[in-house]
Amino acid sequence: MPLRFAHPEPPRPGARPRVYPVFLPQAGCPGRCIYCNQPAQTGQRPEALETLLARARAGALALPADAGPVELAFYGGTFTALPPPWPERLLGLAAELRGLGRVSRVRCSTRPDAVSPELLSHLRGLGLDLVELGVQSFQDAALARSRRGYDGALALAACRMVRQASLSLGVQLLPGLPGHSAQDLARDIETIAALAPEHSPELVRLYPCLVLEGTELAGMWRSGAYAPWGLPETVDALARALLRLWAAGIPAARLGLAEEQGLGVLAGPRHPALGQMARARALFLHVRELLAALPEPATTLSVPRRWQGEVLGQGNALREDYAALGLGVSVWAEAEFALG
Repeated sequence: MPLRFAHPEPPRPGARPRVYPVFLPQAGCPGRCIYCNQPAQTGQRPEALETLLARARAGALALPADAGPVELAFYGGTFTALPPPWPERLLGLAAELRGLGRVSRVRCSTRPDAVSPELLSHLRGLGLDLVELGVQSFQDAALARSRRGYDGALALAACRMVRQASLSLGVQLLPGLPGHSAQDLARDIETIAALAPEHSPELVRLYPCLVLEGTELAGMWRSGAYAPWGLPETVDALARALLRLWAAGIPAARLGLAEEQGLGVLAGPRHPALGQMARARALFLHVRELLAALPEPATTLSVPRRWQGEVLGQGNALREDYAALGLGVSVWAEAEFALG
């Protein structure tokens, strides 16, 4: 009798509004992190907040009304450390657009050391819905070498603080920082999984560390003081992270930086199909675990048509891996996978 199983990724919630990003490059940031080049990452140079506010209002009002409301997202800076009254003014814009039916939800990104219960409660009252924390890692050594200015305990406390303020939580990790290993990423993921269910994040973003031109990290790389992860190592580490997050019911919203023009990547695990590669590898690892637990060997993996493009990975790279397990891969019309 074949073993039937669902894809290990937890079911995604129903249709959510598309995100309309408003970038605030380095606004509110206490300094510039060794890996950061916000103009290259966002495609937008720092500007006066008054200019950014006006552009955000005009851009949101120009969106097609029949497309439905969007989720307004303030990214690229440290939102909760903006000088007053800018958090209030930006959330005032969100409230205005919400009243016009153009916005249904509001999120921001910030640092773990730039939140407090009082501030989060205040912003929640002004209409903020979700806070994405740029944790980067919970490992003290990696945080210290990257001069983030906080430790893992504070980062963990900030995650709980966001949820205790009745806000949704997003966690951003930066695997491969100086002093950060694949084992450290596994520990970071365990820390996040342990937040469930009471303080569970709504999403996790995994941005493997890249060496960008114009950063301090670029100088460290040129001098030999820093070596980024290789692509195969990164794909495997991300795949294992995905499996653990999926098991905890936590979706990964993104794997890898968006391919902005002029990003200026000097080194690191950059690939346009990084997410697909990691997801395919995660599914392979899941199948391998199931296969090892079967009382009798299986020879065929039957794949639902909707997952056909993901199973074998980029360029069918995993075909030989499945063959090494003694499995042929075939597509069928059922909704579940099957080993038999």
